Amino acid sequence: MSQISVNGLTFYYEGSFDNIFENASFSIDTNWKLGFIGRNGKGKTTFLNLLLGKYTYQGSISASVHFGYFPYEITAEQMKRCASEFLDELRPDCEEWRVICELSQLGADAELLYRRFDTLSHGERTKVLLAVLFSGENDFLLIDEPTNHLDMGSRDNVKEYLAAKKGFILVSHDRDLLDACIDHVLVLNRRTIDVQNGNFSVWWENKQRRDSFALAENEKHKKEIKKLRQAAKRAADWADKNERTKIGFDPVKEHDRCISTRAFIGAKTKKMQSRVMNLENRIDREISEKEGLLQDLERQPDLKLSPLKHYKNTLVNIRDYSFRYADAEKAVLDGLTMMVEQGERIALHGENGCGKSTLIKSVLRSAGIECQPAEFAESGTFETASGLIISYIDQDTSGLGGSVYELCEERGLDRSLLCTVLRQLGFEREQFSKKMEDFSEGQKKKVIIAASLITPAHLYIWDEPLNYIDVFSRMQIEELILTYQPTMLFVEHDVRFREKIATRTVSL
Repeated sequence: MSQISVNGLTFYYEGSFDNIFENASFSIDTNWKLGFIGRNGKGKTTFLNLLLGKYTYQGSISASVHFGYFPYEITAEQMKRCASEFLDELRPDCEEWRVICELSQLGADAELLYRRFDTLSHGERTKVLLAVLFSGENDFLLIDEPTNHLDMGSRDNVKEYLAAKKGFILVSHDRDLLDACIDHVLVLNRRTIDVQNGNFSVWWENKQRRDSFALAENEKHKKEIKKLRQAAKRAADWADKNERTKIGFDPVKEHDRCISTRAFIGAKTKKMQSRVMNLENRIDREISEKEGLLQDLERQPDLKLSPLKHYKNTLVNIRDYSFRYADAEKAVLDGLTMMVEQGERIALHGENGCGKSTLIKSVLRSAGIECQPAEFAESGTFETASGLIISYIDQDTSGLGGSVYELCEERGLDRSLLCTVLRQLGFEREQFSKKMEDFSEGQKKKVIIAASLITPAHLYIWDEPLNYIDVFSRMQIEELILTYQPTMLFVEHDVRFREKIATRTVSL
């Protein structure tokens, strides 16, 4: 057991407007199962890279452990080989028998090591790389988003596997995974950094309590400041009015006054001015105590959605539908029958490769939206309502390039509206002029989601929209969908999101 101590850490990217970290100090134990939480772009992956020594920084990071990082970077050349042939290239001290032992704990067969890596599914690749990561000893492991693109079965395998391990930092936005696997949290708040004992739900409950207390204290201070300002104004007005009566008086109307009264009036005025000064000092103290109360409050403004109403109730009608790729031995979809009615939010559920994305692309193609599949054969009935307008989110963000403003021009989007939604999802203003190639994966996903949200549509089709999206934005999107109740067909492996949003689940 040892400590990783961070003292006075300051870091910024060249050309950046703001520091990613500014004079940050905290300590973590290498025996912990640490969950790393924060909004997209706050610096989670950056901090992992700082631990790995990839960037220069101000301040100090002291650690007596060696770090291992997931995911490993797999080259194009390695993709064409079996994993067993390049294990030592990923981890120099890696022993194959240890990897096989770890694979068995992940519920995977050792034969994955002897198949070409590019033939493995996303879930199978993740299991191999996690097995390599945990095959050593005495390392402190940095695990960055291990469950993206994984189906529920694979996620459960990874969840059970990590729950039995210790000595790692886990970056994840999957609330179910964090609750199952961690015993401490490291949180990048809006202005501060917290290290706390407990899993995600414990931290979230504590945060809500702190936020409620901060809001109540803030309101109390605001009321007190208002009362003090009113009292100070009354006292100042009285003092000014009294001061003006010191010199000159009407002996007929004020027969009880004489020249010596001037000193008495001056003394009373001075006493009242002293009271005004005390009131102003109290106001300053109240303001000082009020400052910082809301600095870490996660304000989640309500997003807006503009779903369209179609004249037909049935938007998609599928009967006895089969789909097979030309070079495949068996059909991806076989004898599928389902309908999408207005107001439904249908979650497509199943293992990787069961045909979820294939079904989505068939809907897009039937509605006249271009997508370029490989050669295929299909049979059965597949109908979409005429004039159906679809807002689509693809799981792939690789096509994003240029600035947000250029994207608006290219797609005909309302620039001010898109920027407003992105601001509500946690974007800083300076991000809009940056190249999207330099965005984090979570920020790229937010651009695609925002573009979908501002597009009025009859049917919203979202294919794994929440990969890389932070917890706070996930909650915003959940509230948005429950408020506006659009018709949706979506694939999402976040259990809590699916259970909260879906009106019906179709298993493939």
